[in-house]
Amino acid sequence: MAKAYLVGSGIAALAAATFLIRDGGFEGADIHLFEEQRAVGGSLDAGGTPDAGYTLRGGRMFEAEFRCTYDLLSGIPTLDDPSVTVTEEILAGHEDFAWDDIARLVDGDGKIVDTTSMGFSERDRLELVRCLATPEGHLDDKRITDCFGEHFFTTNFWFMWCTTFAFQPWHSAIEFRRYLRRFVHLFPEFASMSGIHRTRYNQYDSLVLPLTAWLRERGVTLHTGCRVTDLGFAPGVRSGTVRTLCLSRGGHDEKIAVAPEDLVFVTNGSMTDASSLGSHTSAPPPAPRRSDAWLLWHRLARGRENFGNPGVFDKRVQESRWESFTVTTKDPAFLEALEEFSGRPTGKGGLMTFTDSAWLLTIVANRQPVYRDQPDGVSVWWGYGLRPDRTGNHTPRPMTMCSGREILEEVLHHLPFDERTVARILETSTVVPCVMPYITSQFLTRRRGDRPEVVPEGSVNLAFVGQFAEVPDDVVFTVEYSVRTAWTAVARLLKLDGQPPEVYKGHHDPHVLAAALETMHRG
Repeated sequence: MAKAYLVGSGIAALAAATFLIRDGGFEGADIHLFEEQRAVGGSLDAGGTPDAGYTLRGGRMFEAEFRCTYDLLSGIPTLDDPSVTVTEEILAGHEDFAWDDIARLVDGDGKIVDTTSMGFSERDRLELVRCLATPEGHLDDKRITDCFGEHFFTTNFWFMWCTTFAFQPWHSAIEFRRYLRRFVHLFPEFASMSGIHRTRYNQYDSLVLPLTAWLRERGVTLHTGCRVTDLGFAPGVRSGTVRTLCLSRGGHDEKIAVAPEDLVFVTNGSMTDASSLGSHTSAPPPAPRRSDAWLLWHRLARGRENFGNPGVFDKRVQESRWESFTVTTKDPAFLEALEEFSGRPTGKGGLMTFTDSAWLLTIVANRQPVYRDQPDGVSVWWGYGLRPDRTGNHTPRPMTMCSGREILEEVLHHLPFDERTVARILETSTVVPCVMPYITSQFLTRRRGDRPEVVPEGSVNLAFVGQFAEVPDDVVFTVEYSVRTAWTAVARLLKLDGQPPEVYKGHHDPHVLAAALETMHRG
């Protein structure tokens, strides 16, 4: 009986294991996942306690055209109610608790910006249409700034777009163009964010735990604290057959023989590797100089052009780093004040970006509870800064050098709350900051071939999955992208008839395009 070995335990690996059972006829006992960390889930993590403060590095948003993800999760029961699937829970939550943001942007005076206009000049519109129409092959190594003038980066559209998806002006024009085409159907609702779906809890509780429970029930083995250090290939310069897995576990090296019929799935690279947590009273310590999660890809790619170029993604930390923070509070003062200011109840307000913030801060208060085990009387909200290396408006240091309390003081500086409310919030909140050196590494400028194909040319039993495998047309930094790579890998290696559904292409629909153009010309 064939076995499957999966390197990593993020959403791509969990999805691949699920597809192997669901579509590939594998027995769970023949599937092994190897995870270096103590917990599974990869970048979809969540931790902490109500007393010490919860931690949440980030969260990915969903939308109606996440076809692979919703197909996968339609067969996974929720932990709260086994009769309800995870897909049903997400869609029902959107029906009952959709975002309806009317305070998406806040200016330097603490006033809500009118976002009925995207703020485009005629040149901005022309450049946007030109970017959409430019063939992807013409954008190799180009930055977004190579395609747009300075004014574009001052528009309401850019402030909303870059903080929704975490784009920087120096990021890849290829990825920016893909996002424009992939999400053009969201343009009319972009300011209100009403087309965005979210999980009921944080994505570790809502996605990772149900998936791992489903896999474990079927006998899948998850080996934590176990790092895959290398793969051995069959002889031949361009051999695509893996013969050996080299592991490091508990200080000991091991080797697993891979039979000709066995399959190997590698999550290459990691956008949250070397993340560094601070505390309410201390800044995050500097990240280690060398990242373990990228070493395997570097080893595999050495001498193999069809395995991609990891150095494009992990050597420019200054261009891929930003910082998030999680706020735990036992006083409703912040959420009550935010509700009054934003005009929306907690969980329906969506993202709020401070356009004059030196750190380009964005905050969001999601539907409570955010954690399944969150006690009554405790609330959690979250935020991030896309320019953490700059000096703050209120705090005379870069965000990366600030404690959680100092970051909270900076956030409150941008909100028009009275002094008494501010004092209550500061007194009753615990903030845990997190610096992520590689968080937008998948957006860095690249050329065709820098990401390996899911199943590289000549590969017999090896596939790459996750954010750094190449899927034409789809967009990285989404759960959908990881799930699509997993489905593609399983279908191709097993030569299945059933392939993943096509990537949604709203830009081919004249009605979608007309609505998007109308939004661009509004105001």
